[in-house]
Amino acid sequence: MEDIKYEIKKSRRRTVRIEINNDGVVILRVPMRTTLKQAREIVERNRGWIDKHMAVLQECRAKVNSLPPLTMEDIKRLADKAVEYIPPRVQHYASMLGVTYGRVTIRCQRTKWGSCSAKGNLSFNCLLMLTPPEVIDAIVVHELCHRLEMNHSERFYSHVLRVCPEYRKWNKWLKDNGNEIMMRCLNN
Repeated sequence: MEDIKYEIKKSRRRTVRIEINNDGVVILRVPMRTTLKQAREIVERNRGWIDKHMAVLQECRAKVNSLPPLTMEDIKRLADKAVEYIPPRVQHYASMLGVTYGRVTIRCQRTKWGSCSAKGNLSFNCLLMLTPPEVIDAIVVHELCHRLEMNHSERFYSHVLRVCPEYRKWNKWLKDNGNEIMMRCLNN
């Protein structure tokens, strides 16, 4: 059985999280007190999950390699479109939720679709413009709901679902298709 190569990222978190980034690197996010031996045991215990997701990533790569990569010009066009499209959606949903926000920034990110800072600044990935409008709305609502709850608790999701009842459907669409979109950006 082949060893799994992984990176350990320690932080103040209380839980363990295993990620596989678009480059195929396994990242183990663990609490500060986690020992190397414990980290190795966590990886081995989750070998099935890791192997399964590595296979999905390789399948995704094969699909992506059959598509033309996004050029810098393509990305700039997507960013320009996003600057026109996303801020009005933010304004619309912010008023529905009764929240305020700071700056709205559009970037081409390799791992995130959106984020909300503690100060209320929002950032969105220009690659969202390659998704259905419902996905964009779901991400906008998700980030704005962090203005009410800076976590992913049940209360947070109750806010999300109140405004975007089909959130889970569109979030699943993004989970199923998002890696392919982001990987097209990695190929340029």
